[in-house]
Amino acid sequence: MQKSTEPDPRSDGVEKYADVNWDELGFSFTPTDFMCMMRCCGGENFSQGALVPFRNIELSPCSTVLQYGQGLIEGLKAYRKEDDGSILLFRPEENALRMKMGAERMCMQSPSVEQFVDAVKQTILANKRWIPPPGKGALYLRPTLMGSSSVLGLRAATEYTFLVFASPVGNYQKAGTGLNLVVEEKFHRAIPGGTGDIKAVVNYSPTIKAAGAARAKGFSDVLFLDSLTGKYIEEVSGCNIFMLKGNILSTPATNGNILPGITRKSIIELAKDFGYQVEERDIPVEDVFDANEVFCTGTAVGVTPVASITYQDKRFEYRTGEETVSFKLHVALTGIQSGSIEDKKGWTVKI
Repeated sequence: MQKSTEPDPRSDGVEKYADVNWDELGFSFTPTDFMCMMRCCGGENFSQGALVPFRNIELSPCSTVLQYGQGLIEGLKAYRKEDDGSILLFRPEENALRMKMGAERMCMQSPSVEQFVDAVKQTILANKRWIPPPGKGALYLRPTLMGSSSVLGLRAATEYTFLVFASPVGNYQKAGTGLNLVVEEKFHRAIPGGTGDIKAVVNYSPTIKAAGAARAKGFSDVLFLDSLTGKYIEEVSGCNIFMLKGNILSTPATNGNILPGITRKSIIELAKDFGYQVEERDIPVEDVFDANEVFCTGTAVGVTPVASITYQDKRFEYRTGEETVSFKLHVALTGIQSGSIEDKKGWTVKI
């Protein structure tokens, strides 16, 4: 990994925290010191990554990411351990593999798993002072892959840029509160044969209109239905969804429309360890009405309970609080991620 010749804020040998009010940290973008960049051109492999000061990047107005949406993103978090101050990263290889899968679908070249993980690690180390104190949040990493060459005419780029930048974040949702969702019937997040099962940049802007309208009415977010029949739940605008009835935990199957979330995958495994039966299936929206619990999962939201779902002006409420299964799963997941619970699954990487 090459490094910039710019002055390094860590160079005095004394570890510092950035000037951040950690107690007021929310889920919003805060620029940090460095980012990692690498490029490939003409079918060759990606070059060695270089750490550079965080800055705006230069792109041709005719680049394929701008003209045709040829871009992918990932999201993962790094945590500071309380006992020894070391840094833990959660399942980065899974993010790397998901980006490679998405790149294949979008006809893009992608960095190797090793290059992806190394770039993430180096970005974390270069921005170590921005990692919140234990219990105050995490450092959010955003790997981004884009077609950066100029192409006039619909075809794949010949040059690709991969970069990783970071931002300290707190809780996505205010602690102690649940999401209030509304079922969206007019707009759809994904279509069969589309890009719903990869983390393409084109998946997210189409949800803004529906989510914005929902928030204007006092809801937290929208729950999308399938585009073929309008009968089955799929996802919230940026996270997966689960429901609990008795001892059965159900979540929509990854049938090509659903993003195979890494938090989703982890929660399925943890729930099975706790003795719950887990079903991945088509879930009619009516099945959600009498659920005991509903919750969402994702890197940003973690495991966040749903307090209510509104469908055709009917509001259905669910259990929340410390006695719920979702809270139990939240504690288990965040404990492993932060190092307060022993990681017996080999999910965390110590940096």
